[in-house]
Amino acid sequence: MKRVFILGGTAEARELAARLHPEHVVVTSLAGRVKAPRLPVGAVVIGGFGGSLGLARWLWEHPVDVVVDATHPFAAKMSEAAAEAAGMTGIPLLGLRRPGWTQEPGDDWRWVSSLEEAARSLPGKRVFLTTGRRSLPVFDGVPGVWFLARSVDPPDDPVSMEVVLSRGPYTLEGELALMREHRIDSLVTKDSGGELTRAKLRAARELGVAVVMVRRPPIPPEVPYVETVAEAADWVRATE
Repeated sequence: MKRVFILGGTAEARELAARLHPEHVVVTSLAGRVKAPRLPVGAVVIGGFGGSLGLARWLWEHPVDVVVDATHPFAAKMSEAAAEAAGMTGIPLLGLRRPGWTQEPGDDWRWVSSLEEAARSLPGKRVFLTTGRRSLPVFDGVPGVWFLARSVDPPDDPVSMEVVLSRGPYTLEGELALMREHRIDSLVTKDSGGELTRAKLRAARELGVAVVMVRRPPIPPEVPYVETVAEAADWVRATE
């Protein structure tokens, strides 16, 4: 049985664990940033490793044949640590990243490269933030703007904005109702991709709401990557 270590926290990571278990021994790592995470099948370890050296040490101490980085597309530090740890240990590493979203006719998207750039270029005065609770301090205090922020868990520190706690998947009807109720004229989001939260983009298109879209950080160039769980599962099975 192959021993597979998945850097997880995404729906794709959970699906991959389910596909590989019990054919292989599967261990999934979660960062521990969400208080009640959705757990995958197989063994789970929760918490950080302390950078690439800490992750490499963990891999040396625990028998692992392959590693799949199926973290969030914006977990750049974890992906960099995984690439460095794989180089130290010689363990094969694959990146699994779902495709980003594609702009469609009728969309009004403004691409930016960082949250800070997004905060400097807000096109409206009633802004819906769906960038995660850790990003809220970047926007807190922007003059003349009212914010509605959505996150799974409450912010770590108090913020002067309205916060709604919710976990996807979301429906088009629900997103339309939320944006209409709060008279949203701008949406700020990350190019996370996937279907769980795509409805907000469809609602923004239908309501004429401008979208500030934060670009993804690059995947470490030395790491091969795939876009589907099926491809990742095939790679695990084929890797010697």
